[in-house]
Amino acid sequence: MGTHWHEEMILSLPWNTDYNLLKAMYREMEILFIAWESPEGGYEAHSLGHSIFTQADNYEELKAMVHDAVSCHFEEDERPTIIRLHQVLHPRDE
Repeated sequence: MGTHWHEEMILSLPWNTDYNLLKAMYREMEILFIAWESPEGGYEAHSLGHSIFTQADNYEELKAMVHDAVSCHFEEDERPTIIRLHQVLHPRDE
């Protein structure tokens, strides 16, 4: 099973869904990275909830580096199937 990039996931669930179980399953399926422009040039990204950090010269390369970092960090059977990469403004950019 490959890794997929998603902008947003929308679920339609029955009223009696066990949301705690769903949250636990959802967390294991995906990993979230926060990305920003580096003050030194290029881009940086780190994952929330895991010790994964990477950087690249441009945003397209950063996506490939994030994918590679996730592949290196997790065993194949534990690897999240969804990678979310959210770009944020650095406080100096506001």
